[in-house]
Amino acid sequence: MNPNNLPRRTFIRNTSILTAAGLTLDPFSVFAGSDAKVWTVGEIMDTFISQVPNAPFQTTVDTLKIGSREQVVTGIVTTMFTTLEIIKKTIELKANLIIPHEPTFFSGSDETDWLQSDPVFRAKYDLMAKHGIALWRNHDYIHRMKVDGVQAGVVDELGWNEYYKQNPVLDIPTTSLANLINQVKEKLGVPAMRYIGDLNQYCSKILLLPGAVGGKRQIESIMKEKPDVLICGESNEWETPEYVRTANEMGMKLSMIEIGHSASEEGGSEFLTSWIRKHAPEIPVTHIPSGNSLSII
Repeated sequence: MNPNNLPRRTFIRNTSILTAAGLTLDPFSVFAGSDAKVWTVGEIMDTFISQVPNAPFQTTVDTLKIGSREQVVTGIVTTMFTTLEIIKKTIELKANLIIPHEPTFFSGSDETDWLQSDPVFRAKYDLMAKHGIALWRNHDYIHRMKVDGVQAGVVDELGWNEYYKQNPVLDIPTTSLANLINQVKEKLGVPAMRYIGDLNQYCSKILLLPGAVGGKRQIESIMKEKPDVLICGESNEWETPEYVRTANEMGMKLSMIEIGHSASEEGGSEFLTSWIRKHAPEIPVTHIPSGNSLSII
């Protein structure tokens, strides 16, 4: 089968498995060329940040969590969450820089003082330290690019580029809410998702807010844009879901699809992979989806 006919995440996952098993060529063999530019962790960070308006930010979670700016990069892995499995695959790939979108150490700012003696924290941190792996979180900067890199990546993953005007509102061909849910599930590889609304409702105006931007912003965006359906990563159940439920009780044609945080922003990490290939082509880079920590039954 032609890899182009596989869903993107399936192809990436299969490629990663084959690589880890030693069944493909070493993806980093091309890095051996003596004329290739040598990149440090700091140079990767600075190059990306230089393309973000009004950056660097005085306050940001996008800091180096482990490793050194002076460290020479042998390969990069992009992902949503840095799981132990992602770290092990990074080691197998002989890469030494992980760039996740979300926290690694179980809190928004990755504070670790309270975790120093915890075995779960130590398992992640010590494994990266042992193998000389640096980790730079890229959350605030990718969201603040001239065009939100996460949003653009998710739009591409959904196959909606022709409807994208570099903002959260997309006018897609009219379809039912049920069909829209099935499309999103198929494109993003999500087995199930939560929704509010009439499955027979016709939808064309989409408000796309990946991740967890907060109930107030979601509701204010609904008030301003008046979409047929909000597609988001997640929302506190007492905020936007209750707003949309009340709107339905009033007879308004408003629906909501909640994808799940990880799946809703995975495209942003794929966007970052493409950015690295364009701006630092000398560095082998692999995107490895981390998946959702929560299972369904």
